[in-house]
Amino acid sequence: MAGGVRDRIQVVVGDITTLDVDAIVNAANESLTGGSGVDHAIHVAAGPGLLDECRRLGGCPTGEARITGGHLLKARRVIHAVGPEYRGGGYAEAALLASCYRSALRLASDEGLETIAFPCISTGMFLYPRKKACAIAISTVVEWLATHDRPNGVTFCCLTDEDANPYLARLSG
Repeated sequence: MAGGVRDRIQVVVGDITTLDVDAIVNAANESLTGGSGVDHAIHVAAGPGLLDECRRLGGCPTGEARITGGHLLKARRVIHAVGPEYRGGGYAEAALLASCYRSALRLASDEGLETIAFPCISTGMFLYPRKKACAIAISTVVEWLATHDRPNGVTFCCLTDEDANPYLARLSG
């Protein structure tokens, strides 16, 4: 992997709601009205204004993303990316997952955001296998960064070491 692109990516273990970045990405569902896991944590940390703003957006299709303010978060923006539910791999899940990453990166770039943090999209309640989702996330982000100036810094924020290990292994190889 090109050093310049790799220098723009980091992996951290922690709570995405506490990161001091321009935008955090929410692993959202199509309604954008909160759910479980990271989606729930972001809505709780951001406060009720986030839910009000999300309701005005009218939802988001799988494979796309929408942007809101950060409300009570350190991050000034939240990008809600809707990944696919994993149903065995034969239902365009990989293409939809890559598309939601590209959509989030495009929104960040269009908004002039320099730093963005992604959770492990679709690996919780949507049951996407961790290593497969990681491979798609890394390849999509690397491809984007190779041809775009923004965002300048991408963080993959994993809740546990077990979640982070595939990211660290893929990025070091």
